[in-house]
Amino acid sequence: MRLFYPQRIETGCRIEIEQSDEHFHAHVELDDDIPIAPGDKVLVHGEPIVLPLNSRLVLKRRATIDRASLLVQWWTRAAAYFDLAELYEVSFSPRRVA
Repeated sequence: MRLFYPQRIETGCRIEIEQSDEHFHAHVELDDDIPIAPGDKVLVHGEPIVLPLNSRLVLKRRATIDRASLLVQWWTRAAAYFDLAELYEVSFSPRRVA
């Protein structure tokens, strides 16, 4: 019954981290092409990764996916819509607002 109760999935993942003058990123690819939905949480297990400047690292780890319940997915989508709507109230006019 996913309406109110979340689901937990254990899987492997591939982590790619790069820290250089041109690139600064960290990507996680889940095994088995598991899709992530709004409200889902992904926890990658293991020690924190410290990477020196101008280096790149690719490694495998375990991950736990906590699937959001259908109710939480709906709430997350609704909240994101209203957060996006706040951007419409921003003015880019050259004059100063008093």
